Amino acid sequence: MMETSNEKKLTSRRRFLQKSAVALGGLYIVPRRVLGGSGFVAPSDKVTMGFIGPGKQGVGLTKRFMGIDEVQFLAGADVNSKHLLRFQDQVKAYYSERNGASYNSCDIYEDYEDLLARQDIDAVIIASPDHWHAAHTIHAAEAGKDIFCEKPLSHTIAQGRAMVDAVKKNGRVLQTGSMQRSAEGFRKAVNLVRSGYLGEIKEVKVAVGDPAVPCELPTEDLPDYINWEKWVGPSKMRGYHSEICPRLDQKGWAMWRKYEEYGGGILADWGAHMFDIAQWALDMDSSGPVKISPPGTAGEFMTFEYANGIKMTHEVFGRGWAVRFIGAEGSLDVSRKFLDSDPASIAKMELKEKDKVAYHSDNHYKDWLGAVKDRSEPICSAETGHRTATICHLGNITYDLNRELTWDPVKEKFDDAEANKMRDYKERKGFKV
Repeated sequence: MMETSNEKKLTSRRRFLQKSAVALGGLYIVPRRVLGGSGFVAPSDKVTMGFIGPGKQGVGLTKRFMGIDEVQFLAGADVNSKHLLRFQDQVKAYYSERNGASYNSCDIYEDYEDLLARQDIDAVIIASPDHWHAAHTIHAAEAGKDIFCEKPLSHTIAQGRAMVDAVKKNGRVLQTGSMQRSAEGFRKAVNLVRSGYLGEIKEVKVAVGDPAVPCELPTEDLPDYINWEKWVGPSKMRGYHSEICPRLDQKGWAMWRKYEEYGGGILADWGAHMFDIAQWALDMDSSGPVKISPPGTAGEFMTFEYANGIKMTHEVFGRGWAVRFIGAEGSLDVSRKFLDSDPASIAKMELKEKDKVAYHSDNHYKDWLGAVKDRSEPICSAETGHRTATICHLGNITYDLNRELTWDPVKEKFDDAEANKMRDYKERKGFKV
């Protein structure tokens, strides 16, 4: 795609900044005019940001992060030029109004590698479709950027482990966007479960949507503002369809998430929220189940069984997308709309000093930024996000094969050769990580 005059200007500026950084021995100083006027925060206290994949989800994420004084957006990258221009306009408008002066320091790129090459960017947000998460995250880690990656963290089990390894190897801080961990109701539910107010946990029900299916949509005319070759990227090439990559004037969410070529179904899209809460409450953030059974084998519903005997089902139980914990002394339901229990007194319990209290975060985005500055683990680290995504992948694989599978959460392997092959897929030539 031909580079526009604006892109040429921005590319030249990037090269100048990189040369300046080299001249300074690798030390990059962000100018005061870039960081803003009133409400000025010293460069040493700023986290300069780039955004990879600022689509529909990106509008809200950009607004949330711009509202944090320590954050400064400097660039965005996307294969959809209209998404890019919308992002750029959003950033310019916000900082111009906040600073009382025109803001023109938000560059845009079609190639995310150009964004990652900038030495003046400390961290990146990744909100691309799931099938791009691994490449974007691994390359960001290798470029020395800290990462906020939307959920589910990975598209396959093997990609998830590679992402964790890259983050660890390069000393980066990654936050997975499973933001329910930073919500009071979910945190209280986890604390009540961990502190024994339900008694010994016997069963967990997780209500989320359907598993992924193959994409068999017909081909539509491609809008001229989308680079379809790069949108498909590592996945299998197929023709464009507006359901999986909507035009800008379409309402609703892009439904690439329904299809196995690009996502993990609504099972993974919402499972990265609800299975995540179950994993957290069961203290399984570094582990997972040991057996997965499809419907009709161990019971009516897909069942995950942990080594301690707790069973977790993928089961809609009439309360929307939610989690139900069932213990020897009662049950507790939690979702974004409610936290209640049977008996009702359990949900109303006030926690005591002796109780087992989970990591406390009131703001998922500030929690990550704090971890970036402290070089510490945030509430939903790469390992945690990977383990939650793995639950979703295990479910999809078991639904596909329709047979009981044994899983080793330490080795991250099945006892089944065909299932083991499904832990990853062959990436398209030219897009291998």
